[in-house]
Amino acid sequence: MKNYVLRKLLLLIPLLLGITFLTFAMMHLAGGDAVSYFYENAGTAVSQDVLDAARHKYGLDRPFGEQYLSWLEGMLTGHMGISYVSQKPVFDTFISKLPHTLYLAFTAMVMTLAVSVPLGIYAASHHDRPGDYILRFLSFGGISVPGFLMALILIYFLSVKFHLFPAVSDNTLSSVFLPALTLALPMSARYTRQVRSRVLEELGKEYVTGARERGIPEKVILWKSVLPSSFLSIMPLLFMSLGSLLGGTAVVETIFMWDGAGKLAVDAIMMRDYPLIQAYVVWMAVIYTLVNLCCDCLCERLDPRMGKERRGE
Repeated sequence: MKNYVLRKLLLLIPLLLGITFLTFAMMHLAGGDAVSYFYENAGTAVSQDVLDAARHKYGLDRPFGEQYLSWLEGMLTGHMGISYVSQKPVFDTFISKLPHTLYLAFTAMVMTLAVSVPLGIYAASHHDRPGDYILRFLSFGGISVPGFLMALILIYFLSVKFHLFPAVSDNTLSSVFLPALTLALPMSARYTRQVRSRVLEELGKEYVTGARERGIPEKVILWKSVLPSSFLSIMPLLFMSLGSLLGGTAVVETIFMWDGAGKLAVDAIMMRDYPLIQAYVVWMAVIYTLVNLCCDCLCERLDPRMGKERRGE
């Protein structure tokens, strides 16, 4: 297990190097001039000498390779650059927004589990009955609705029409509900189907048939044997979704004006604030990889057989 963790951490190095290079290259090929855009957006007319001086200050007049190596060296030493727009350290800016995104992502995950687990169990235990058909239809609809459309629907009914929750977030407990629900509903629809599928798979195994023949009550079989085995196979999917959720909140954060890392990235893209964009991509890649590593370790702890399967042993 220790060798596996060490190997994963070592593989993280070339992965992150590749991500940083591709991100830097895409920013370079995107076109446009961050310095010119900054002054134009501020409504300030400056001379060419001022523009050239600003480009030289940020190293934008150097070749691509030199810019990349200089940025990579700074990142490895803990200096991720200075924001072109705010003139503040990128690391401090990103870290100040990350807790808001973590709060939103974990709230959405809790909502997802609270909805999908009982509904998935109910659908599996009522297989091919009206309740199962209704839940399968609703889950299919939930998966099909785009996130931005789901956000607009929730804003109209829960905020504009019935005034239950604020449409614009202020990072309070009440304002997190709508953006978290927007993220949770599609995930709940997907995981309701996943839970149903895994529980049905376990219910069809021989040990369940044997337990029924011995007269063990159905509820005892379900809660004591079927559910623990089912969730061991669902757990990796949950961890992967959590990693994807941390990097996929940008649209929802922007719609609800949630002051998180996702909205920060969208604003940075609009303002061509390349250091912030690069920091966001790198940090999300690190978090996603570490979440998957934690999943592997937890699977090994709970079921060594599953851990060996995930490691390919």
